[in-house]
Amino acid sequence: MSYPFPPALRLLRWTVHGTFAALLAVALIGLLRHGHGPLAAAGVPLGMLYAAGIVIEGRLPRFGGRAHLLLGRIWLVAITLGWAGLALTAPQYVWLAFPLFFAYLHLLPPPVALPGVAVLTAAAIAATGWHTGGLTGAQVVGPVVGAVVATLMGLVYKALHAESEQRRRLIDDLVRTRDRLVEAEREGARLAERERLAREIHDTLAQGMSSIILLLRAARGDLVRDPELAGARIDEAGRAAQDNLEEARNFVRALAPPALQHSSLTAALRRISDAAVAGTGTEVRFEVSGTPLPLPADYDQVLLRVAQGALGNVSRHAAARHAAVTLTYLDDTVVLDVVDDGRGFAPGRPAHPREDDTGRGTGFGLRAMRDRVTTLGGALTVESVPGEGTAIVAALPLPAGGAS
Repeated sequence: MSYPFPPALRLLRWTVHGTFAALLAVALIGLLRHGHGPLAAAGVPLGMLYAAGIVIEGRLPRFGGRAHLLLGRIWLVAITLGWAGLALTAPQYVWLAFPLFFAYLHLLPPPVALPGVAVLTAAAIAATGWHTGGLTGAQVVGPVVGAVVATLMGLVYKALHAESEQRRRLIDDLVRTRDRLVEAEREGARLAERERLAREIHDTLAQGMSSIILLLRAARGDLVRDPELAGARIDEAGRAAQDNLEEARNFVRALAPPALQHSSLTAALRRISDAAVAGTGTEVRFEVSGTPLPLPADYDQVLLRVAQGALGNVSRHAAARHAAVTLTYLDDTVVLDVVDDGRGFAPGRPAHPREDDTGRGTGFGLRAMRDRVTTLGGALTVESVPGEGTAIVAALPLPAGGAS
């Protein structure tokens, strides 16, 4: 049923079976009309044997290829012997050789089938001559033409079957390849989503938790010296926790960052510039250069996340006294600079460029920032010298038309 040409193959097969049944019926009716009932009855077992062959052919999946072929060849020998016996008793059975040609071509290899067809043709001619007492040209040409036609049709059947089988295997290969591609795409999408979530968590929740820890540590140190300042830091830590909670909810709802939901990019950058280094002793200055333009939402999100990541590095690693965040609008580019005068690091080192207060660095932040920027066709530049501070520059080409 999976062959590309199953209707044609089935039609040809049942045409052969129908031809045998029709020729057998004609022979039996002719014998009965001439009063040869016993000879007609002798043809019934041959028809039953032929029908048994059709049943065996239909059981191919159950018996298997080799067993089916063996049973088919045993059936062919039996049907040939039965035909030969009937053809010698009555000329009406001689023409049953025609559908047997197809059985020979189907069940035997060509080097055996073609001589078998020739022998069967000669036997049909000889049987005709036996009954008539001589041969005419028509009696010879008829079986020969039938054998030639059957041979050609059998070869066509084999060619169709081979081509359909080849196409079936090709279709199976294509289906398997498609399944593998679908699985690869699914795995790629899963890894990409994992990478995206890792960047989001690093730039939002992780940075927020770090700020909360720093604020609470600073508040604990101020509890005795300046309780009012300690309370202010605790309140700021609470607001940072609330923002982190909103970020976590947005991961589920796939919404924009809460910092951008009710404010512009510049206002959001100004707010996180103050919050990211709260309690660290680092002074942050935020500036806007050029004429602000409304940007696509993904631009706003990338610039905000880069600023969060860079300022998170400043608060945890740099031990800087001053930092500056500058958002610059050029004719065809928007640029975000985050500069500090802290301890710096060696950008060429492959991993752990900085260490936090626990002595562990992940090295993930810069890679996450670079991935975000390159996704929009931009570039991230990191310049740093140990002991002389760090500058991180993210440049994004403005989309066609500039404004969103």
